[in-house]
Amino acid sequence: MLHTYEEALHWIHSRLRFGIKPGLERMQGMMEKLGDPHLNVPVIHVAGTNGKGSTVSYMRSMLNEAGYKAGTFTSPYLESFNERISMDGMPVSSADLVSIANKVKPAAEAVEAETGEAPTEFEIITAMAFYYFGEVNRPDFLLLEAGLGGRLDSTNITEPVLSVITNIGYDHMNILGSSIEEIAFEKAGIIKQGIPVVTGAEKGKGLQQIKEKAAERQSEIYALGADFFITKAASNAEGERFSLAGTFGKWDNLQISMFGAHQTGNASLALAALSLMEKKGHLKLDKKAAETGLLKAAWSGRYEIFSRSPRIILDGAHNKEGAASLADTLKRHEAGRKIHLLFTALEDKEYKSMLDILGKAADCMYVTQFDFPRAAESDALFQACQSPCKSAVPDWKAFLDSFPLQLKKDETLVICGSLYFVSEARSHLKVFG
Repeated sequence: MLHTYEEALHWIHSRLRFGIKPGLERMQGMMEKLGDPHLNVPVIHVAGTNGKGSTVSYMRSMLNEAGYKAGTFTSPYLESFNERISMDGMPVSSADLVSIANKVKPAAEAVEAETGEAPTEFEIITAMAFYYFGEVNRPDFLLLEAGLGGRLDSTNITEPVLSVITNIGYDHMNILGSSIEEIAFEKAGIIKQGIPVVTGAEKGKGLQQIKEKAAERQSEIYALGADFFITKAASNAEGERFSLAGTFGKWDNLQISMFGAHQTGNASLALAALSLMEKKGHLKLDKKAAETGLLKAAWSGRYEIFSRSPRIILDGAHNKEGAASLADTLKRHEAGRKIHLLFTALEDKEYKSMLDILGKAADCMYVTQFDFPRAAESDALFQACQSPCKSAVPDWKAFLDSFPLQLKKDETLVICGSLYFVSEARSHLKVFG
């Protein structure tokens, strides 16, 4: 029996020792023992390399504006573990987290005793989310973000009403495969028989593999750039403004508060997904709810202007595609300013490619390392960085205590490279927020 929040977290995190074990059998076993709570709520299942969290945020905000309760299961968290399981943007309470952990723990132990296979940390958290939303606090819709890949991800026991695949890029290649085709095959594994899919994947970047899987599963597929289009797009001081047209109608001059051209794609995907849900009779979404929801949507740690004076930006870019989006957004929104960029990464990421991209967008690069499993060493990052203005930062906390105070009015500090690091930096920077 887990009595306190701290005991619950300790038990959950203790499962890290079982590593990453793709497969659905352990999840199916736990759900069966819990009474299959994952079948009690309509699910929109979201996979993809980048943009999952932002796309979920746009959908959640629009659903809330339309009067629906929307549960979200996302990862990783930025400030509190509870964020991973949230209702209408509010994290699960610590008391409820202890309660659902106590429900899942016996099921996990029974599965391990019967099969000799111990459920992993992510499987435990996924099971807790399914139980919470299926039995404790049932939403109208659950926006379910896949953790890694899709086909063998623990979330893939769901039977969704809609599948969303944001895009395909190079990430987790040690598990998902080294080619776009292999990675796309894994992501497309969330497509279920006869269930429609909406995607932002591009031609030559996984779209063909997604189309093939949709055809195999007799699922309708709607793709950004083929079935719905961004017709106008421009950056402004408040974020981005764009128009959308295609299968789901015409939407003019939509404003979003998140920054970056890639966010217009995420917002378009979210709007197309809910428009398709409306077309299928699952919900009602009027124009005002959609527009207001898109405008209100926010997702911490994604080009988050954490402080305006001094100007500090936090961004979770942690792969090559994310770095390219960040570089483009800096060009659009920080033009004329001197960019200082503090970077770190996990050792299994393509950090050299990321440093090459970001080094061209920043005036000065600062590399560091943090206390986290698989964190890359700062010496390796320094050697990989080709920027003519670069420095190794041995103590990133001391750096963040002093460096922002030295920034001039026309200078910006950007912190990026790992969402886990952004989470720690965000907490440390509270004095400036």
